[in-house]
Amino acid sequence: MPSILLIDDDVSLSNLLAEYLHDQGYVVHTASDGQKGLHAFFELKPDLIVLDVTMPIKDGWETLKRIREMSQTPVIMLTARSDESDVLRGFSLGADDYINKPFSFAQLGARARAVLARSGGNVSTIEQLDAGELKVDLATRRVTRNGELIPLTPTEFKLLVTLMRHPGEVISAEDLVREVWGPQYANEIGFVRRYIWHLRRKVEVDSENPKFIHNERGFGYRFEAAG
Repeated sequence: MPSILLIDDDVSLSNLLAEYLHDQGYVVHTASDGQKGLHAFFELKPDLIVLDVTMPIKDGWETLKRIREMSQTPVIMLTARSDESDVLRGFSLGADDYINKPFSFAQLGARARAVLARSGGNVSTIEQLDAGELKVDLATRRVTRNGELIPLTPTEFKLLVTLMRHPGEVISAEDLVREVWGPQYANEIGFVRRYIWHLRRKVEVDSENPKFIHNERGFGYRFEAAG
């Protein structure tokens, strides 16, 4: 069964959420602050982390940054704030999803299933995608540019693969949301713009003058393999 680590200082909420997720078929562990959460992460190696932003000792930002220094385990951030700056900060640090409090348990359960689906399984029957200096090994989920490894989150990886599988084609933000995030995210096409920005910063030599990922204003995004 997939395992989930809940890191939140609201113990009552964590216990109720853990019970709900357990009934949904997950092995669930909890931690009441970022420091304890990191210890649990090292020890348990969960398949998914649900991480609150505002916590004592070590907040969600610090915890996420530490996690991303050593792992691409998918992370869903929880926050009581809906500021655009907070959302962008979470994505820039490598969050895979973002849920505002208050939320329904069913909503988080659906997001957890979607994030886990993006992080596991075969993306394609093709073993490798090749765009000149940029290469993706689908079996090992490794992305390299000129032989140098580029660490991507599961969501960034699936977004890149989706674009690379349709070279030269313009894919709308709506189609990317359905393909990468799932139909339950249909009203959140802002995810695409944020992730494209972060993905360019990782895979492009110059993100301001992209070589691979291009924006067709008013239509969508297009991947061009380097000649």
